[in-house]
Amino acid sequence: MNLSSLNFFRNLRSDNKQFAVIGLGRFGRAVCDTLHGLGYEVLAIDVDEKKVTQAVSEQFAAHALQLDTTEPAAIQQAGMTDFDTVIVAIGNFLSESIITTLNLKEAGVKHVVAKASSEIHMKMLKKVGADHVVFPEREMGCALARTITTPSILDRFELDPEHSIVETIVPPNFHGKTIGELELRNRYGLNVLAVSQDEKFEINPPANRRLLGGTVMVVIGSNKSIDRLRP
Repeated sequence: MNLSSLNFFRNLRSDNKQFAVIGLGRFGRAVCDTLHGLGYEVLAIDVDEKKVTQAVSEQFAAHALQLDTTEPAAIQQAGMTDFDTVIVAIGNFLSESIITTLNLKEAGVKHVVAKASSEIHMKMLKKVGADHVVFPEREMGCALARTITTPSILDRFELDPEHSIVETIVPPNFHGKTIGELELRNRYGLNVLAVSQDEKFEINPPANRRLLGGTVMVVIGSNKSIDRLRP
């Protein structure tokens, strides 16, 4: 997550209970289903009548509407400007995705999240005003590559392209040593934020905290430094 993404999420209203999702493919449907399950009101939109009917019959959205969002008038008539956040999940249809995003921003929708299917698609979406662009295929690919090459890392939160916070298994060579003895900051360029203890986490552990191999610790640092933790 970069700084522009952080600003986008800061601007989202915490009391926003209404979302519109345009495009009911696998990604759009998953977004609808999850938001609906969390108790939010979701308007599901697609140009395909069958997908709209499915949204109604399977009840993964509060409301569903067949609409061609490449037509600016249709967006106004559907009341899309009443939604604080609209997710454009069209993805695989570049022109429809870009035109829809442009129409939404020109209509005055405050927050538009758009799905990209390629790097050039991502750049074009940003140029027409998308507030936040997601690239699920790339993100999943990166996550898979990290998982199979660093199986000791259980979870990762990217601060920027070069730095992360990770939840990782304590390497065998750290077993029985204290944080101070390991000199993680000087030798590895890492800071320990938490360590697991009796199925809970101890936050900001002291330097004399002894680590046990196979337990979990949370560290922050550069990705290069984190990679050095591989067993």
